[in-house]
Amino acid sequence: MTLAVWTLPHTSHAQSIFSINRLVDSVLMRRYQRADFDSTYITRPQTKWTLTGRLNVAGAQIRAEGIEQGLHFKSEMSAEYKTTVSVGVSYLGLSLNLSLNPAKMAGKYHDYELNFRSYGKQFGFDIAYQDARNFEGWHESERLGHITLPEDLLKLRAFNVNTYYVFNHRRFSYPAAFAHSYIQRRSAGSFLLAASGQGQHGEALNGDIDFSFKMTNIGLGAGYGYNYVPSRNWLLHLSALPTFIVYTNTSLNYAGNDIPLHHHYPEVIITSRGAVVRQFGNMFAGMQMVFNFTNLGDKDELEIQNLKWMMRAYLGIRL
Repeated sequence: MTLAVWTLPHTSHAQSIFSINRLVDSVLMRRYQRADFDSTYITRPQTKWTLTGRLNVAGAQIRAEGIEQGLHFKSEMSAEYKTTVSVGVSYLGLSLNLSLNPAKMAGKYHDYELNFRSYGKQFGFDIAYQDARNFEGWHESERLGHITLPEDLLKLRAFNVNTYYVFNHRRFSYPAAFAHSYIQRRSAGSFLLAASGQGQHGEALNGDIDFSFKMTNIGLGAGYGYNYVPSRNWLLHLSALPTFIVYTNTSLNYAGNDIPLHHHYPEVIITSRGAVVRQFGNMFAGMQMVFNFTNLGDKDELEIQNLKWMMRAYLGIRL
């Protein structure tokens, strides 16, 4: 009797867990295989699991050009490259990723960066937050000539959001190029709607230099993306989404004095993406690139440009 009392509840509990797992798996499978696409152009992988290993490299750059006291000047500063390795696990389109930064673990990298990306068939976005202090660069002017700027001069916190909407989502697939939750079978393109947002807070504090700025920009626009399938196992992707800044709030301060930034149309935030995918059996490999460019002001007075980019090489297997 004692054996029966303990065995029956245990068996019932196991059956309940198994039933719940089957229900969840069934719901996810129906969602995953939902046929809201033209299967002549797009298809789903036949497997449930995807494992992916990635090498990621990211960088940022800020440039300034203008006229000060009637003399032309130009500056450029670049943040230290961020290199990470990551492993991703995906089950029926739901993904979990773990990233490690070897240089940060060794105490050689002190900046902070967080990236979150969601590439859907119809709608998607990139979100990036950066807290960078390891900048290096130069300043060139008619008065001082070319000088190297100290490495600890600039501190920058930046937040970027880029979104897209795909019109031809039944034949053109962004996730086929970036998330691998779809496979592009035939070449197709699509017009895209885009929205971009950017917030920045920078400080340059070193010796006689006392400069700070805050910028908030929102842009709206449209672009085009194309997935080229030259053969059965290859995919080449290229897209560009220019957005024109419709709202901006900027404050610049030098040595306690406010500096006006005169805006000059057009001011833009441009997001471009590229990818190469090669499939062989149940494995795939390739490279991805996301590039953001922002242009504000007028170089005849003061123009500021920002560049933010990420490149990724990867190898994956479907199970």
